[in-house]
Amino acid sequence: MALQRLRNAIGRVEASWRPASAEEGFEIVRRRLFEPLVGREQFVARDMVARAYYDLYRTQHEEFPPECRAAEYEQRMRAAYPIHPEVFDRLYNDWSTLLKFQRTRGVLRLMAAVIHSLWEKGDRNALIMPCTIPIDDQRVRTELTRYLTDNWVPVLERDVDGPGSLPLAIDGEVPNVGRFSACRRLARTIYLGSAPTVTAAHHGLDERRIKLGCVMPGESPAVFGDALRRLSAQATYLYQDGVRYWYSTQPTVTKLAEDRAEQMRREPDKVAEEAARRVREDIRRHGDFARVHAMAHTGQDVSGEQETALVVLGMDAPYSREPGSAAVRAAQAIWESRGAGPRLYRNTLACLAVDQARLQDLDEAVRRYLAWENILSERDVLDLSPYQVKQAEAQLKAAAATVETRLPEAYQWLLVPVQQTPQAAVEWQAFRLTNQDGLAMRASKKLRSEELLITSMAGTMLRMHLDKVPLWRGDHVSAGQLMDDCARYPYLPRVRGPEVVQRAVDDGAQLLTWRQDTFAVADSYDEEQRRYIGLRGGQRVSVNEKTLVVRAEIAAAQMEAQAAPRTEPEVEKPAGGGTEPGCARQGGVAGPRREVYTRFHASAELDAERVGRDAARIAEEVIAHLKGLPRAKVRVRLEVEAEVPDGVPEKAVRTVKENCRALKLNPYGFEAE
Repeated sequence: MALQRLRNAIGRVEASWRPASAEEGFEIVRRRLFEPLVGREQFVARDMVARAYYDLYRTQHEEFPPECRAAEYEQRMRAAYPIHPEVFDRLYNDWSTLLKFQRTRGVLRLMAAVIHSLWEKGDRNALIMPCTIPIDDQRVRTELTRYLTDNWVPVLERDVDGPGSLPLAIDGEVPNVGRFSACRRLARTIYLGSAPTVTAAHHGLDERRIKLGCVMPGESPAVFGDALRRLSAQATYLYQDGVRYWYSTQPTVTKLAEDRAEQMRREPDKVAEEAARRVREDIRRHGDFARVHAMAHTGQDVSGEQETALVVLGMDAPYSREPGSAAVRAAQAIWESRGAGPRLYRNTLACLAVDQARLQDLDEAVRRYLAWENILSERDVLDLSPYQVKQAEAQLKAAAATVETRLPEAYQWLLVPVQQTPQAAVEWQAFRLTNQDGLAMRASKKLRSEELLITSMAGTMLRMHLDKVPLWRGDHVSAGQLMDDCARYPYLPRVRGPEVVQRAVDDGAQLLTWRQDTFAVADSYDEEQRRYIGLRGGQRVSVNEKTLVVRAEIAAAQMEAQAAPRTEPEVEKPAGGGTEPGCARQGGVAGPRREVYTRFHASAELDAERVGRDAARIAEEVIAHLKGLPRAKVRVRLEVEAEVPDGVPEKAVRTVKENCRALKLNPYGFEAE
């Protein structure tokens, strides 16, 4: 009997030492800190809140931990009301592992401070969640740091909550995130779930459990996912490993990268060199430009050929719409001179400049990239852990992508010299580039769309410029001179290169209506005889720099003079009374008589499989030459003969006859044996 009484006494003592579970904590906190629910309305309100949260977790189950979908979780929420069960789970499962933290007394002290602070602030949230614990309140902060080391205080002030904290700053800068105070709520949740287990083997919270402590009914979990990525990219003490996040008292490599990026401000040459390297990689695709000069600072950096080139100005010459922009001054200096002397071919240049407002973003992105690159190069000296190396590699990749994105965003101004007439002043027009191609590709597309870069010119257009300026040197001008003119003068078309003018001359010379619309060409001009050598029009020609472009009326007059029939000289009969064949008397001297041809005919058998090709060759190489002669009348007939030993089907007969009538072929018909 005495032994039984002793066992009962010991059992009662042991039972009093058993720590309270999370479910028991619900009752303890509610009874100690809240008045009991009374009346049907209060119970209905509790059930409605629990159901709203449970429906959120059930309908968007992929965003939250699996146990939240179970019906038992709704019962837990009712039992813990007005505190979210996740608060008790973190306190009883994580904070209770600390030696100084007492499960019952510690939870009561903390929750008393939390409830009092929220009551003073007039908090209207349906539940007390990890994200609503006011860590910025000094009483609450004291309860959350009294069990930890002193070096957690700066972590809270900088990266978790407070007037100068990073989450509060991000919420203020990003409206979509700030209207939910998403970063601040995330930081509170992560701190509550990770601070006591930072030294444990399996520390931190996964992303779904973080959202469980943050997201309320009516809010989108995606907003908090975006805020979490922003916070982890900028925080000093927030670590990430896959989908798990935790705070630590040691600064992350992110903080080290920020410090080194800030130090890069004192080394602008390294930043400019990296930006130039990026530009050179980007401009490997030239677009319609023959050449692209990267990060040119003076006219000596830009060559002086006749082909059109794009000049990418350095970051030290940004563009703004204000008068006297540094970019316009730099472009003007390059346009006017090439080294010590003046620039000859000025109509070949266009300049690309960085936007002054976007320059800071590009500079920051390049500095961050260089900082991460520097950290990885010193991984052994810095004694980085494998996790930190992995994190640095991921950040380096992200920084490189950021630079790649910001480069075209910054280099968005295309500066082009424009002169409307030879007498007008040269003006620099600025065009904003908006598409997402490479730098040179965007610039060339914009120039083409504005008709400020010509890659193909018709002969009729060249004739218009010849007459308008005019560009004629007398009755003709050499093709080489036209190439030179287009490269020199801004009031002429800006062509990609001499080949554009060359093709335009060829196009104009082979036009059958060259007498009215374009011009003729010649190989040279004989000054003594005052006539053109190799004069031709209405046919394809081989154009080089020495080829002469001849006025149409002058060329037509010479051609007509050459084609006019000559008066036959009087034939002197020989002694026998007849005439000698092939001889005529010219100035008293017998000479050969020239025959004058006035008709031509030819026939050809074409390949039935390639009629179009053969007919085109005949038209180009024979008919075009005859058609271009003065007063020439050229008639072309097409004869078709077909033999079908097996007979033509009725359907084919009907189709061919209908097509012949439509094409007005006459005569036509089928024959039978």
